[in-house]
Amino acid sequence: MTYPVQRITLITLGVQDLDRAKAFYTALGWQPAQEQEGVVFYQLNGLVLGLFDRAALAEDQGRARAELGTGAMTLAQNFGTPEDVDAAYEIALSAGATSLKRPEKVFWGGYSGYFADPDGHVWELAHNPLWPLADDGGLTLP
Repeated sequence: MTYPVQRITLITLGVQDLDRAKAFYTALGWQPAQEQEGVVFYQLNGLVLGLFDRAALAEDQGRARAELGTGAMTLAQNFGTPEDVDAAYEIALSAGATSLKRPEKVFWGGYSGYFADPDGHVWELAHNPLWPLADDGGLTLP
């Protein structure tokens, strides 16, 4: 193997209250693939999303006294139509998300909006007419 391998296999979000975070993602329709004490894993298209107690995550990183927060990043889900974006956005709000920007037509020719989960992690929901999705929702850049 040559390094670096251009891939991500696991994204872990530090959460303040694991039960609250799990309830939020369950309300979105997500089902855990595995659970262990202090962590929940969701199988996604070719990668895994983990929810991990924020204090335990800092300790696991060797930064037990660190004040972990949310960084300047966005997690995104792309959809086949603007209507699908709107539907997913309403589901997120009904699950307890905070609206950051309602979905709208955007400068790059698509349609997108943003919400924050209960721990402040920012999600973008988008339709990009230049990026067709596979039947399973996967994205490969054209």
